[in-house]
Amino acid sequence: MFLGLDLGTSSVKALLMDDRQRIVASASADMHVARPHSGWSEQDPAEWITGTSAALDGLKASHPKELAAVKGIGLSGHQHGATLIDKADNVLRPCILWNDTRSFKEAAELDANPAFHKIAGNIVFPGFTAPKLVWVKNHEPEVFGRVAKALLPKDYLRLWLTGEHVSEMSDASGTAWLDVGRRCWSDELLAASGMRDDQMPSLVEGSAVSGVLRAELAARYGMSGSVVVAGGAGDNAASAMGMGTVRPDAAFVSLGTSGVLFVSNAAYAPNPASAVHAFCHAIPDTWHQMGVILSATDALNWQGNLLGRKPAELTEGLGDLAAPSSVVFLPYLSGERTPVNDANIRGAFIGLEHVTGAQDMTRAILNGVAFAFRDSLEALKVAGTSPSRVTAVGGGAKSRLWLEAIATVLNLPVDVPADGDFGAAFGAARLGLLAATGADPLVTCAPPNIAETIDPNQALRPAFEAGYQRYRKLYPALKGI
Repeated sequence: MFLGLDLGTSSVKALLMDDRQRIVASASADMHVARPHSGWSEQDPAEWITGTSAALDGLKASHPKELAAVKGIGLSGHQHGATLIDKADNVLRPCILWNDTRSFKEAAELDANPAFHKIAGNIVFPGFTAPKLVWVKNHEPEVFGRVAKALLPKDYLRLWLTGEHVSEMSDASGTAWLDVGRRCWSDELLAASGMRDDQMPSLVEGSAVSGVLRAELAARYGMSGSVVVAGGAGDNAASAMGMGTVRPDAAFVSLGTSGVLFVSNAAYAPNPASAVHAFCHAIPDTWHQMGVILSATDALNWQGNLLGRKPAELTEGLGDLAAPSSVVFLPYLSGERTPVNDANIRGAFIGLEHVTGAQDMTRAILNGVAFAFRDSLEALKVAGTSPSRVTAVGGGAKSRLWLEAIATVLNLPVDVPADGDFGAAFGAARLGLLAATGADPLVTCAPPNIAETIDPNQALRPAFEAGYQRYRKLYPALKGI
């Protein structure tokens, strides 16, 4: 048996998989995000341990024999979070999360240093880890002076599991400290943000062994022998492992809290000017590019909270795909990454009138997120990547209407996997299998069976193209005010 642990922004999930890659069981626990100020987003790392323990206790209660048979554990987690610990491994402050934009000034200062584009191969976004540490240095110097290690969220979970300070290439790519082409920490980039190499965890590939489960935890869950813990992956690379998006030009579109258009690459192909992320993949000698939007299903969650309804209820009764109306939604609730790299821009509805109702606004949200994905596709094309089709993943992919809008806006077929869980927890379990067995990643990480393919609605293509062109004009107008 193999165990995948996925530390998400809103929940932690534990998934059991057997050696034939059949999902046996899963359990989860909710996480909470604190937003003490505008643009801030934090979590208490102690909650990650509590939630993971609860999920594992749930598996022990429901499937004790299967959990006891685990031989390999893989980790996935939300990226970029600054988890700061002292010499005794005590947490110094709440983790500053991926969608926290307080360090936009520090990010701009680092980004002005040509070394970051040259070595890290990416824009220094405010959500990345390096500018967060500069912010801490500037605003919380006592905390900064006590930092012994800067860990990413899933790597703090690894510390609890194994006692080791280790990260891996895909997650480390999102810090702005990694030499992404050479797959190692850059002393030059660390020094530019006031950090040292000894404050970094050691690095392994995502499919390699990073440590062994601590004896007390193995005993708690009835495990025997040495249970290895894989390097794992950042959440998007882990989703790619679960989806089998590991061969060149394979692509997926992820409708999670954030949105991702992800393409696997056989070679390192940075293009910072496009605002596309160029990161290491979770397996050796493989990279990936992705466009990232900060609010995908989060936009629908926001509307649901406002109206007191569940997100799924908002899309019920909308009917078939229809041409965009006069109402346009810009999903910049937490700023935006690809392609604008703007931490200060905020969301907006444009074109509201007396007859506008909740359903009109829901359609505008679905379309606005689809238009944001189109922005990412255009940026990927500038970066030299043009996928021929995408596979849908994430909670929002349960909405066929949303997938129809995305297929039509992107003018690409969208493949819908057959029923199953092919997300980050499954990808993490696959990495646990690879670390424990040394199996071939390309054979192990096969793509799922496809239940159906949603083709672009060619009759509505002109209307959606016109809607997208209108959408494109709104960001510059909003930025100006």
